[in-house]
Amino acid sequence: MSDICTIIGGGVCGLAMAAELSSRGAQVTVIDPNGAPGDHACSWWAGGMLAPDCEGVSAEPEIVRQGRKAAAWWESQGGTVHHEGTIVVALGRDQSDLTTFARRAPNGQTLSKAQIGALEPHLAERYSKALFLPDEGHLDPRATLTALHERLSQRGVRFGGDIAGQVIDCRGLVARDTLRDLRGVKGEMLVIRSPDVTLSRPVRLLHPRFPLYVVPRGDGVFMLGATQIETSERGRATLRSVMELMNAAYALHPAFGEAELLEIGVDARPAFPDNQPRIRRIGERIYANGLFRHGFLLAPAVAQMTADLVLEGKIPEVWYEDHRER
Repeated sequence: MSDICTIIGGGVCGLAMAAELSSRGAQVTVIDPNGAPGDHACSWWAGGMLAPDCEGVSAEPEIVRQGRKAAAWWESQGGTVHHEGTIVVALGRDQSDLTTFARRAPNGQTLSKAQIGALEPHLAERYSKALFLPDEGHLDPRATLTALHERLSQRGVRFGGDIAGQVIDCRGLVARDTLRDLRGVKGEMLVIRSPDVTLSRPVRLLHPRFPLYVVPRGDGVFMLGATQIETSERGRATLRSVMELMNAAYALHPAFGEAELLEIGVDARPAFPDNQPRIRRIGERIYANGLFRHGFLLAPAVAQMTADLVLEGKIPEVWYEDHRER
């Protein structure tokens, strides 16, 4: 057990780790050759959805259980979480997918056209049925990471310096030099401005070929995402994927066809074969990695469990592997 910790990597996992350890009195240093949060980090390109119910449609139950803690944790660290829920819709030919989704998301509420209109008037123009997940939220990843970095600096966390004490490796995909079973899952995103569409909460469009999520950022700005491509590439967006995102946005609401394209982003998310994270001890170093597409949803739980291990010697209840004897 050590109260002197060095964290390698300053993305969402590394910063969450620094926040949790420093809040418990540990002396923390964060080392990241790229410096402060920016477009070098996978988490910079995230949607920022805290959506355990939606993720639970395809993810393991433990991800849902641990993910329910995320919103309160981010707020405890000064983050702004919008508690507006999530709306899920499907085009007419895909209504059976919405029925299946609703069955797998028991906390969802089926909305009529009038109920959709009360929440999102622009969606009511096109959809007569939707699913509402009221307990979900979202945050702005870039604003959240930037503010947390500043907050940690004010708290006394050092950024840069020598390695000392317990080393916790949060390098994401770069850690494949040691974590041989780590793989990259590329995600592409668009940022657009569409003053003709107003949304107050994330909206997911179910589609058999290119499902879409749209996250409002305020002032007519939206983040579009959904692509999930198995690859080790980090920085190359493909024309096909970008076109599919645009087509899906147009299908969600034709007014998006007149949107201004502000940004195209791409990065590869670190994932293990089962798409669940790991807290893995190899030698004297602890590796926290494999958040997949659940970065902001699971980073708090991974940080809390790792802090319990480092400061109290408490073995994490899930996702822990000790490879020292191998």
